[in-house]
Amino acid sequence: MQDTIHLHDKVKKILYSLTGITLNENKDIMIANRLQKLKRDTKFHGNLDELLASIEQGKFVTEFINSFTTNKTHFFREEFHFADLRDRILPEFAKSGKEIKMFCSASSTGEEPYSMAMTVAEVSEILGVKIRASILATDIDTNVLQYAADGVYRFSKSSKEFPDWIKPQKYFKRRVQKNLVSEEILIKVKDDLKRMITFGVLNLSDPSYPFERHEFDVIFCRNVLIYFSDVDQNKILKKLFKHLKIGGTLYLGHSESPQDLMSYVTRVGQNIFVKNKDID
Repeated sequence: MQDTIHLHDKVKKILYSLTGITLNENKDIMIANRLQKLKRDTKFHGNLDELLASIEQGKFVTEFINSFTTNKTHFFREEFHFADLRDRILPEFAKSGKEIKMFCSASSTGEEPYSMAMTVAEVSEILGVKIRASILATDIDTNVLQYAADGVYRFSKSSKEFPDWIKPQKYFKRRVQKNLVSEEILIKVKDDLKRMITFGVLNLSDPSYPFERHEFDVIFCRNVLIYFSDVDQNKILKKLFKHLKIGGTLYLGHSESPQDLMSYVTRVGQNIFVKNKDID
């Protein structure tokens, strides 16, 4: 029992040092399962303590991070944010002709940035104006970034994942999958959506981010802050905020808040915040 506690404490310490992510006390079963999987995936021949010591020495770091980051998402999660992007923000860019630059700061397997891209394409079609848009989508997990870049997903016809105003067949190609004993099919994102998005690795706990001041019109930072302590959440938000334009929009997850930024933003919807001034 003491050895197990020691191993789990070591995992938490290493994960925090590498990513800033804080694992809760109720994650012991998850830690045990992922440690065993990490050992199998790396084909490590020593014991778990020796594996963790190797990670502390700089080996298997990417594999460790990929093993212990959580990637739960789906298309149009918290759909009201995409409706706000559709109704309030994008028509202004259609009118001005300016390019909209958006940042998805925890893109996971890609459903969120592709939902952003579909929203842009939909508004462009409705208004009859091609909106110029670029989306930077980052994550710390290299496996999910590759999955996102490939853009192939399982889809069920009975799925309620897409809102009524999005028709998936406009944005995905169906891929034939033989011997599939279910109503699920494979769908692949069309190239015109992919061209809007650049995928890259970013650790939100890094001291600074490689962007220009006021670079983005929109930042999605949803359902990732919950994996950090309150202090670290605040640090991440302040770093992101530097790169958001005055008048730009910050979207947060349903259980997240702007914390110390509250006096620098105006709430315009459910966890939707418009930046009205820079931090002093």
